[in-house]
Amino acid sequence: MENIFEYSFVIRSLLGALFASITAGLAGTYIVSRRLVFLSGGITHASFGGIGLGYYLGINPVVGAAVFGLGSALGMEYMSARGRMREDSAIGILWALGMAVGIIFIYLTPGYAPNLMSYLFGSILTVTNGDLVALGIISVVLIIYTALFYRTLLYISFDENYARTFTRHVDLFKYISVGLTGLAIVLNIRMAGVIMIIALLTIPANIIMLFTREYLRIIILSTVVSFVGISGGFAISWFTNLPTGATIVTVLVLFWVVARLAKSLRRTNRIEKMKYPL
Repeated sequence: MENIFEYSFVIRSLLGALFASITAGLAGTYIVSRRLVFLSGGITHASFGGIGLGYYLGINPVVGAAVFGLGSALGMEYMSARGRMREDSAIGILWALGMAVGIIFIYLTPGYAPNLMSYLFGSILTVTNGDLVALGIISVVLIIYTALFYRTLLYISFDENYARTFTRHVDLFKYISVGLTGLAIVLNIRMAGVIMIIALLTIPANIIMLFTREYLRIIILSTVVSFVGISGGFAISWFTNLPTGATIVTVLVLFWVVARLAKSLRRTNRIEKMKYPL
């Protein structure tokens, strides 16, 4: 078996997997706890407009995606918080608009967009040093933000009404949280792609929440599950020549299936013990 660690791009990929796992653990726990999974999908697909604009203007598509992603995240939160529009309607509109704008700009761009598939489906092997720096920065920011305001974020995630008795700045924290989540989503596009980023941010947290509701434990364990899933999917794709992004998502889904079976088995055993105590 060849030593895959002799290649520098493999080391970059594993570092990217580590940073992606940290963001998945922190942002993903917030998303799942607040039941904003559809929001993450809306941000991801809306950011495709920025990718198309980046190609059209000849700038880094991730920069354009970050602008669109952050703007759409704050816009969705604003429209839903003010009651101007139902949250699912706002997400659906910005989702469709972002995809449409991206397609239009890509169509208007002279020549062929060579790396478009990596943005749609992800390619961990193409992660650059710039991507690592950006992922590292957002990881550190999320860690510091969560550590400083852990209790406030905990209350907002599980009981917003109670959070308002704890602090009067709930709306501000919601805007900051959704903004950081939007940036985390966009910066992970190179890892999992527009199509599959939802799985990376939501499946690990969902797996851990089958067994615990402790917020900090969910963050830590979902980070571990994310890293194992990404690394395992990367290794499988390396030796089987399968698409990396799709393989990673498949591994994470299999983890979820196993976790569900384990949860069901544990519940069955508990019921049996109650029926037939020793």
